Order: sequence, then structure tokens, then C-alpha cells
Amino acid sequence: MVLGYRIKSLRKEKALSQAQLGKLLGVSKVSISGYEKGNRVPSMSTLLKMVDVFEISTDYILGREVNAVCEDDNSLNVFLSTDDINIIRTLKNDDKIYNKIVEDPKRFLASISKKNI
Repeated sequence: MVLGYRIKSLRKEKALSQAQLGKLLGVSKVSISGYEKGNRVPSMSTLLKMVDVFEISTDYILGREVNAVCEDDNSLNVFLSTDDINIIRTLKNDDKIYNKIVEDPKRFLASISKKNI
């Protein structure tokens, strides 16, 4: 369902109707609706056209990557993989380690490197 959600949100970001997106991709409005609802799956060629139209990665549209925007700098877009998100979630569950990393990330990583982990 991530694929359908991403297609719909990307289409809306570009201010495109389903018919307009369909025309750009060479498919019908009904196909776009089906993709967004999760009733249909785009072909590989259609998926690659979407990547070009939306100017995103295949990982992002397939839900393997998350676009995160920094809260202090809206101009900074960062793409996070599922592995990146899992690391962040795990770290946030340990307040002591998380706070040490936040204080001085380079120093923290240097201390780990010295231990040959």
C-alpha cells in the first residue's frame, strides 16, 4: 500500500490530476486510480516513467526510502532507507546512548572506532 500512497502524494505535490499523470505515463486515469488504491501494480516501464516524472528514486516510490526534512532547515532534504530508520528507532530507545551521540556525534563514533567494533 506504500506504493499507492506514494503515487497519490507525489501526484498531488505536482498538482496533477489522475488523468494528467496518466497522459504523462501513457496509461489511463483508471490505471492511476488503481495504482493509488492498491488494486493495480504499475509495470516496470510505467514505474520507471513515474520515477522520471516525479524526479525521485525507485527506492523512494517503492517505500524503501523515506524523504525526511530537517526541522531547522526546510531546504535540506535527506533520503533515509529502511535500515537508517531502524537504526534511528533503536538508538532513540536508549536515551543514554542517544544523548551521547547528539552531544558530539564525531567524538562518539571515534570512540567506537577505537574499540574496533
